[in-house]
Order: sequence, then structure tokens, then C-alpha cells
Amino acid sequence: MERLAIQTADAPAAIGTYSQAIRCGELVFLSGQIGLDPVSQQLEDGIEAQIERVFQNLQALAQAAGGALADAVKVNVYLTDLAHFALVNAAMSRYFPQPYPARAAVGVASLPRAALVEADAILALGRR
Repeated sequence: MERLAIQTADAPAAIGTYSQAIRCGELVFLSGQIGLDPVSQQLEDGIEAQIERVFQNLQALAQAAGGALADAVKVNVYLTDLAHFALVNAAMSRYFPQPYPARAAVGVASLPRAALVEADAILALGRR
């Protein structure tokens, strides 16, 4: 099955040996997003702004792949402080319609660029 790299200027550029997203058939794998502004490539200030930016970045990648966050079937969230889990839940309710995707939330010691949150997702296009 052919793999197609997805790229958009509406999400931060890849800062390593990975693609922003990969489409393989009807599945789209969105790389982990931290709270980087796609224009300035600077981290947003504070946990709430970073969470918002993470989901905006994922949304931009989903759209670049021809989908939407409504197509998400799995989301992984990584937090440096699990006390912020309720803020992630509140943001997800704004970005993902029901039925919500499956999800894992993992506490981690650190993230790239000292980010406070990171998330990635898998989309299944054509399921709506």
C-alpha cells in the first residue's frame, strides 16, 4: 500500500526525521504535536495555550490530509503533569465530536522543547 506524506504550513514544520503526517490507504497517522505556533515555531505560554495549540495543529494536519478531527479513531496524549488532564478533556470536547476517539493519556518526565503537552492521532477517512 502506498504511503503519502502530508505536509502543511498550518502546523509546525517537522523538526526531525519524520513527516507531519502519513496517509496509508484510508488511515492517516498524525505525528505528535506540541504547542508550537506554526508561524513563529515558538512554544505557546502556559498549559492552556499549549493544549489549544496542540489540537489546532492536529486539526490543521487532519484537514491537510482531506479529513477532520471527527475522523479520529485514536488519540494519544502525553502530559508532564497529569493534574492538567481535566484541561485536556475540556479541549477535546471542543475539537472532537461524539463518539469520541479511543484515547490514552500518559504522564511523562519531559517532552521536546520543554513542552507541557503533546498529542498524536490516527484518522480513519471515509468512515463518516
